[in-house]
Amino acid sequence: MPGPSPAPGPSPAPGPSPAQRPRPAALAGFTEWAGERYGDLPALRAKGVGPVSYARFRDRVRDIGRGLIAAGVAPGDRVGILGETCIDWTYAHFAVLAVGGVVVPVYPTAGDDEVAWVLGDSGTSLVLCESAGQAKRVGATATLLFGELAGLPAAGAGLGDFLARTDAVRPEDLASLVYTSGTTGPPKGCRLTHGNFGAVLDGGAEMIEGGPGDVTYLYLPLAHLLAQLIQFNTLMFGGELCYFGGRVEDVVAELAEVRPTHLPSVPRLFEKVHAIVLGLAEAQEGGKERFEEAVRVGVLAAEGRLPEEDRAVWEAAEESLYGLVRAAFGGRVRWALTGAAPIPPQTLDFLRACGIPVYEGYGMTESGGVISLNRPGAVRYGSVGRAYPGCEIRIAEEDGEVLARGGMVFPGYYGNDTATRETLDDEGWLHTGDLGALDADGYLTITGRKKDLVITSSGKNLTPSLAEHAIQRSRYVSYAVMAGDRRPHPVALITLEAEEIAAWAAREGHDPGERPGRHPAVRELVREAVEAANAGLSRPARIRAFAVLDEDLSIADGTLTPTLKVRRKAVLERYAAEIEELYR
Repeated sequence: MPGPSPAPGPSPAPGPSPAQRPRPAALAGFTEWAGERYGDLPALRAKGVGPVSYARFRDRVRDIGRGLIAAGVAPGDRVGILGETCIDWTYAHFAVLAVGGVVVPVYPTAGDDEVAWVLGDSGTSLVLCESAGQAKRVGATATLLFGELAGLPAAGAGLGDFLARTDAVRPEDLASLVYTSGTTGPPKGCRLTHGNFGAVLDGGAEMIEGGPGDVTYLYLPLAHLLAQLIQFNTLMFGGELCYFGGRVEDVVAELAEVRPTHLPSVPRLFEKVHAIVLGLAEAQEGGKERFEEAVRVGVLAAEGRLPEEDRAVWEAAEESLYGLVRAAFGGRVRWALTGAAPIPPQTLDFLRACGIPVYEGYGMTESGGVISLNRPGAVRYGSVGRAYPGCEIRIAEEDGEVLARGGMVFPGYYGNDTATRETLDDEGWLHTGDLGALDADGYLTITGRKKDLVITSSGKNLTPSLAEHAIQRSRYVSYAVMAGDRRPHPVALITLEAEEIAAWAAREGHDPGERPGRHPAVRELVREAVEAANAGLSRPARIRAFAVLDEDLSIADGTLTPTLKVRRKAVLERYAAEIEELYR
């Protein structure tokens, strides 16, 4: 497991602020630039590895890049990377970019059919794999294991050849083909250029505070664009990337050891910590009331509005709650990012009460991963922030769709002109497919997906995500999926958060058995979650009936994408009988 980073000694001065730092025009020269700029400062750390300095990182990329040239990788060649998040993924990524190759990230959790589709559709000629087991999944495509990359330089090209390749790459050249884990149909390859990534980096220099001595803990899959952007941004400002040890179960324990300053995460991690602390409070007599009071007072303090009469409550909570929660995250987090799915407002309140600022953002692969972001000094909870620097946002008058335009927006899909024309209009506006609203101060709120609209038999247009996210605020609920198209009213399929149900059953002395969704007391918990959600919904959108499924949704059964988004069509087809029963 990676340990805490040592405080940098008399290393090179941090240099100018992020907004003033020049960057290479193309990512191909990134490690050359960073190695020269940050030298012996720590860049990478992993379990049993590091710290690796920026200079050593540059040299490692040079070695692998020379080997790739000798192995026949030409400018523009598609090179896949298949593996879990690890330090070798980063080496491979930057080496392919440096020699002018096009990175094709492949999710290690993707099914074999999806792996075959991505590699075949992209024309990938070589796949760099984490293990022999992963290599067996790529069919006839040539492979190299991460562990074999170290042996490439012996027969590699000269350093001059490598640097000539790096210098030849231009901002308009293709950097990556990132396949969207679409909820309908096969994934589409998003063409992202070096210039697209450069626009994101330039905006990040304005939005994200950081510098040498800062540590970013990375456990998100590097096959996902968000993790790649975090990787680029951390190394841009001279921080250190610290990789998780490989087991998601160990993330919380590793946070306490690594002590990061920057923590990008999906909402689930933050929700889990919130649920654990709330569960401990509820196990004590009067604990829930004390917890809620501590959160209320903590939010007031975070907003600089703490009344003097509440100071004693805040001081007691600082000792019994706030400080302990900060310590669970390592005690140094000052910038936490969440996206990909909405995060419950009560979780955000809990964390900011404890002194952990979480900034929610919004983007998609087609927008280079960014469209809007909350940031220090410009936060509106419940929104996904203001427009990212360099990005314009507007709301389509005819249907409320969110449109975005800027240097980070992709030039189109690979080999799919029809889909490109449907997504990018003649003026360069990206049609996101999401519905949203901009308030008077420019903060964006996402309200749903255009294609997910449910139209009842009475003609009411309903946005499923409003009800689904409201139900999922219950810590006992894993997923909720609305059904009701061409039906008299909406219903919901609901899955359970197994760990929370088990903890609740132990506290309450229940034995829910192997099918807890059929236990009356468990169904009552779900009913309460549905009723709480309904209280905030319009009358036509309220859930009239629900079914608790015996199993959770999963990537393996095709109901979730590799990024854990619900494949709505697959869910409705798989559980058609359960839905039909709800209307009897």
